Amino acid sequence: MPGVQLDLGAHQGIRTVTRVVVEADGGSRGNPGPAGYGAVVFDADHRTVLAERHASIGRATNNVAEYRGLLAGLTAAAELGADEVDVRMDSKLVVEQMSGRWKIKHPDMIPLAAAARETAAKFRRVDYTWIPRAENAYADRLANVAMDAAAEALVSGEETPAPAEPSSSPSPAAATPAPTAPGWTGATGSPTRLLLLRHGQTPLSVERRYSGRGNPPLTELGREQAVAAARRIAARGGVAAVVSSPLGRARETATVAADALDLPVTVHNGLIETDFGEWEGLTFGEAAQRDPEIHRAWLGDTSVRPPGGESFDEVHKRIVAVRDDLVSEYGGATVLVVSHVTPIKTFLRLALDSGPSLLYRLHLDLASFSTAEFYPDGGSSVRLVNDTSHL
Repeated sequence: MPGVQLDLGAHQGIRTVTRVVVEADGGSRGNPGPAGYGAVVFDADHRTVLAERHASIGRATNNVAEYRGLLAGLTAAAELGADEVDVRMDSKLVVEQMSGRWKIKHPDMIPLAAAARETAAKFRRVDYTWIPRAENAYADRLANVAMDAAAEALVSGEETPAPAEPSSSPSPAAATPAPTAPGWTGATGSPTRLLLLRHGQTPLSVERRYSGRGNPPLTELGREQAVAAARRIAARGGVAAVVSSPLGRARETATVAADALDLPVTVHNGLIETDFGEWEGLTFGEAAQRDPEIHRAWLGDTSVRPPGGESFDEVHKRIVAVRDDLVSEYGGATVLVVSHVTPIKTFLRLALDSGPSLLYRLHLDLASFSTAEFYPDGGSSVRLVNDTSHL
């Protein structure tokens, strides 16, 4: 980290400070898998490193490792004699739970959060702020060092690797670089990665009927698809938030995944499916027979509305606003977005910077995953389309 100075005296406990900045991170390779955390304490100006901690913790989940990183950072700040602490983390879960805005439901997190609160009570003030991963590179580097040690220990058969000793000579220049775009895109910075999940099966999708603003529930198979998708996303880990369409079939799918991730579901009304108007509940053939000229035009012109409904151009405008909201709220993080065919196709169209023909030529299965990334400099990429390997 350019401009960061090292205060080695602080590591020896010979300096007392009033206000510090704690940055912490944690992760696992497998979720659960070989896990570790990292934490760094800066002075109030965020220029001088006062302490750093990292340790491997054997096999654990991402969230457990993140809480262990927070606890290590707060403990280091207390050892320095700090009175006020500004905690900065790229884990929205930890930040929101420690700020009291989200409930803690997972049994593994409850004692860790309690220990963190007990340590935080030693200070006059502790504030928690979410930051993009790119701004948490120092702690991320330390956590990766710890995860490397955990992985090596587990491979060698050591069930509980010994924690690493606090570092006495940190090297800011060794920070792990932020994720980059595929080399041919030229995009720079840390992307906001949208994991786009279509909802599971409903009775209308079984009968291949237009299903827009109606609210059919998931079928039994649809619920099984939601569980399979949740298992996949939980094994992947690293998800900062779950955002869903307001419609029941999407919210039900999102809730299963959110429970597996121990995250709440945030509803964004902009993720709702296209309003098919008077074609709602009709089959393709029934709609074509009812309104032959309009239906024919609708199949090739994104400005055409179904009777009483919404055009694809209007959906496009809506999803542009949703994308901007998500990038603003979760910049640099990974977000699970649970929605419907047209919104997901539109996200992919935006990321590919493609024309409207994509809407008519791209097929998306029920409970399929696609991935779109949006970069701070305006670049974008698509890494995955219609993946159903979990089903």
